[in-house]
Amino acid sequence: MNPQRPLTIVSNRGPAEFDRDEQTGERIVRKGGGGLVTALSGLVSHRKALWVASAMTAEDVQVARESSGPTEIELDGIDYEVLMVESDPAAYEGFYNIIANPILWFVQHYLWDLSNVPDIRRSEQVAWRDGYLAVNADIAQAVIEAIAGQEEPLVMFHDYHLYTCPGLVKAARPDAVCQHFVHIPWSQPDSWRILPGAWRERIFEGLLANDIIGFHTLGYCRNFLHCCDDLMGLEVDYDRNAVIHGGRETLVREYPLSIDVERMHRAAASPEVERYEKELTRRRRDNLIIRVDRADLSKNILRGFTAFDVFLEQHPEFREKVTFIAHLQPSREDVPEYAEYLEKIEALVAVVNHRHGTTDWMPIDLRIYENFPEAVARFKQFDLLIVNSLFDGMNLVAKEAPAVNERDGVLMLSENTGAHEELGSCALSVNPFDIQEQADTIFRALTMDPEERADRATRLKEIVAARNPGEWVDEQLADISAKLAADAASRDQRSNPN
Repeated sequence: MNPQRPLTIVSNRGPAEFDRDEQTGERIVRKGGGGLVTALSGLVSHRKALWVASAMTAEDVQVARESSGPTEIELDGIDYEVLMVESDPAAYEGFYNIIANPILWFVQHYLWDLSNVPDIRRSEQVAWRDGYLAVNADIAQAVIEAIAGQEEPLVMFHDYHLYTCPGLVKAARPDAVCQHFVHIPWSQPDSWRILPGAWRERIFEGLLANDIIGFHTLGYCRNFLHCCDDLMGLEVDYDRNAVIHGGRETLVREYPLSIDVERMHRAAASPEVERYEKELTRRRRDNLIIRVDRADLSKNILRGFTAFDVFLEQHPEFREKVTFIAHLQPSREDVPEYAEYLEKIEALVAVVNHRHGTTDWMPIDLRIYENFPEAVARFKQFDLLIVNSLFDGMNLVAKEAPAVNERDGVLMLSENTGAHEELGSCALSVNPFDIQEQADTIFRALTMDPEERADRATRLKEIVAARNPGEWVDEQLADISAKLAADAASRDQRSNPN
């Protein structure tokens, strides 16, 4: 890939968000949340790129209105060019809180209780038309204007918020090279039948306007290909992982997202983490179980606590000898299903603690806030890390925590996480719906022979350290380069058949 080729990154959430200091009133800039920003920061640090994103905060909107073009910012030693795109507030509400979250998220994580929900009514149809499609059109127009005058610009789209955006960009700029990475699972064909047919068509038409679509795992690639075959009736080449449509083809590729191990080690050695770690070790019992998650329905938090409850009931010898610290970050509190889920979490924790706790021992220590240094301190000290997600795109905690753990901690890992394809051989695999299996796995982990613990922990570290986010990006750029070369060769052959 020519490093001089213009590059535009497009996502709902950008690398930074703007706010106002409550005391001074001055504008402040914070790094955007999520693994996407971390993964792409290395790319931006090595080549010039424009990052187009939605204006999500009030101050983001102000920045968008003040700027006639990109805003230049510096975060953690990396320079960014960010173009904030403002959408109508009502449109963005429908786009984000009705369609993207929860409908698309729920479809792709198999979260719907289909006997009761969802109901696609007029309000959802309006949110699709005037919200999801409208915001995608806003973003697409900003991209089209940004790449005007560029020759064969490279545009990299990200995630489920922007499924219809590539089609709009490609229609205006057929010469643009478009790639889309989906950071969450791609579910099987029947799950997509929940959506109205017209919605499905727009989603698949938008995605297939890309030259390459990327997923975390081969399983998600296969699901997407089956959807194109079963739902859209398109020609699918399963040997080459390609979809043929409209006289062109879209390649479907797996790119498992990695973590920055060196960054994790720097964080683990920081004074702030060490302060939290000293307090943690001072108060710890014989065994420490942790989970670090967003308070998201897909993370299967309730079944994890229920499994711990069963474990304590069946193995009373562990009472007062084990603590389960659950560090949860609030998530999508504006979505009713998430607010209700958090209430259920707090209620279940109260029940388990009442049933098993004593005057000086609380089995589950529930912490609901975001604090990265404190989470890293727990990463270093766990004996068992529970990742029992219902379905998960990758789950980077399954990689981050073992990378810095110092106690040969065991990873209990749902077979439905993207990380399982890489880490399953050295984790304890569980079915996320099987509570008894999870309870048995907790017991197995806490009684595992030290030699086996050490072997599994060493192999986990080796697998996690074998790849970095730079390689994740490089693999995508290499495939784009290969497709460009193949397309050019095909054009030459057609123009010079002899």
